[in-house]
Amino acid sequence: MSLDPELVRTLQNVSTATLTTILLKKGLRNVWLRGTKPVRPGQPRLVGKAFTLRFVPAREDLATPESWSKPISTRGAIEAMPEGVIVVADAMGVLDAGIFGDILCARMVKRGVTALITDGVMRDIEGVLSTGLPIWCEGTAAPPSVAGLTFVGWNEPIACGGVAVFPDDIIVVDQDGAVVIPAAYLDIILAEAPEQERMEAWIMTEVGRGVALPGLYPMNAETRARYDAFKAGQS
Repeated sequence: MSLDPELVRTLQNVSTATLTTILLKKGLRNVWLRGTKPVRPGQPRLVGKAFTLRFVPAREDLATPESWSKPISTRGAIEAMPEGVIVVADAMGVLDAGIFGDILCARMVKRGVTALITDGVMRDIEGVLSTGLPIWCEGTAAPPSVAGLTFVGWNEPIACGGVAVFPDDIIVVDQDGAVVIPAAYLDIILAEAPEQERMEAWIMTEVGRGVALPGLYPMNAETRARYDAFKAGQS
């Protein structure tokens, strides 16, 4: 099931930095996927349900070019991807085997995939960039996935960038990388994140006016009163 468009619009206005702060306050410290860097500058903030892929270390009898034609393969996984998902691939941080190239990324675009996130690397990068698929990864490498990895399944719990990601968790990704919102915390985030962004925007205005940080960030009682008066005047 796709995400509600209003939910997506709300989260598109919340930075991953803000999300990590809110989740930290709720006791969740490990939500930022390490190694998820944008392949090009200026990629937009994107939101979607996680569709997970899992690789394990290469085993010579399984990680072969012939495996690409089997039902359990990256090709089979792509054909199972619903429109609007953000694909999160556990590549175990392997940096010398590209998990996808231009042909597979082009098919993902045709499937309506929102983005691809991985702690691994891509190959055929010029062609991959030409597909327009937004990608966050650890870099590039020429060898194919089977040079270092065995693909074993999709839409199951994975570890990506040292973070546990479950199918249907919510992924938000921007220039700072990817953050997972556990599905059970989504309502909390939706309730608190817009106000956090509004408050920080006001604080930035105060910094621009020359206000000193002590008592401003974080707010003391006096600053809180001024902020509440500002909000009342905006309503």
